[in-house]
Amino acid sequence: MTFRDLLRGTLQTLSAHKLRTALTMFGIAWGIVSITLMVAAGEGLRVGQAKVAEQFAKDVLIIHAGRTSLQAGGVRAGRRLFWHATDHLRIAAESPDCRYVMPELGQGSVTVRSAYNSGALLVTGALPPFAEIRSIPVGEGRFYDWNDEAEGRRVAFLGDDAKKQLFASRPALGETIRLNDVPYTVIGVMKHKEQDSSYDGRDISKVFVPFSSILRDMPNSPPAPADSVDRLLATPRSVEQHPACKWEVRQALGRLHGFDPHDTEAAGIWDTAEESKAFALMTEGMKKFLGGVGIATLLVGGLGVMNVMLVAVRERTREIGVRKAVGATKSSIVRLFFVEALTIVLISGGVGLIVAYGLCALVNLLPMPPFFAGLLPTWQSGVGAFLLLGTVAILSALYPANRAASVDPIDALRTEVGG
Repeated sequence: MTFRDLLRGTLQTLSAHKLRTALTMFGIAWGIVSITLMVAAGEGLRVGQAKVAEQFAKDVLIIHAGRTSLQAGGVRAGRRLFWHATDHLRIAAESPDCRYVMPELGQGSVTVRSAYNSGALLVTGALPPFAEIRSIPVGEGRFYDWNDEAEGRRVAFLGDDAKKQLFASRPALGETIRLNDVPYTVIGVMKHKEQDSSYDGRDISKVFVPFSSILRDMPNSPPAPADSVDRLLATPRSVEQHPACKWEVRQALGRLHGFDPHDTEAAGIWDTAEESKAFALMTEGMKKFLGGVGIATLLVGGLGVMNVMLVAVRERTREIGVRKAVGATKSSIVRLFFVEALTIVLISGGVGLIVAYGLCALVNLLPMPPFFAGLLPTWQSGVGAFLLLGTVAILSALYPANRAASVDPIDALRTEVGG
């Protein structure tokens, strides 16, 4: 029997048993669709959360001053610490693995007025690289630069919500706003971004000004020193240099302010890289859980496929007996069922993948909620599901077919296998 004859006979057999064939193909296709969609949902959640996390900061150390909890150099514990406006210069000089070290000063509930509206907004000031390391996207105009910082210019960059509150739909570039009655010129507006965390407020609701300007016009109130800052920001030169940068900053601060660098209470560090790693572990675990649920669904579907294939072989026991009686060999009979099972797997598997990827594409046309990037299928999940269910289907056909092909043709004509 040629392969063409074998394939033609297979298609005729499948056509003659439409319901059985349809049930088998549905079980395989549904299993593939299920696991592909579950893994795609987990991947979409992981990617969406990662994108939002990147919009907050890029591998940044946020260092807050606290109280000493360890004695150092004969100085008692419990001493209140303050970071100062020039600390970053010495820390940067002593931290070769850090790319940036900069101060940040923020003032909450500052009365901000425009010609159209007013509000109590948070005003924050830092050095120009702040826009890069804190992922501040420019929608209109520009962020302040080193010339603005060096000359202490009264220029402001608005978060998009702050712009809407002060100007509504009107243009803001070039307009004057007053921060506690001090005039500032708007030079830029931020592009909207999602933000899943913060240490003092959402960026879209802030007014950003040069560090030299906020230190001069809005310094901290006593008992904090007039040149104190709220926090220091540091970024490593590379991901590999992250631990070294973190330790160098602790050591430099300890030498500068007289505390043990191991004293985590003296210098509290919010490490966004460690937070990202923890989040990655959580989302990867969620993805594996969804994948496990999908595999369980596949196994249940595989059992259904096996039952249908077993029934199909039992129904055709007499056919097998006839084929053997007219000279068919055991291998030709097994090959017949193998080709039938393979045909079902290829067709139903292909349909399942097309449906799964089509559903993902349709869902991704819809507006996605924050922190979710849509259904993102991976080729590994589709191929894995295809191979797993296909193997189950083929084995479930070959095992009973092999048993049936081993029966004496006279017995096969008189009774069903296992009957």
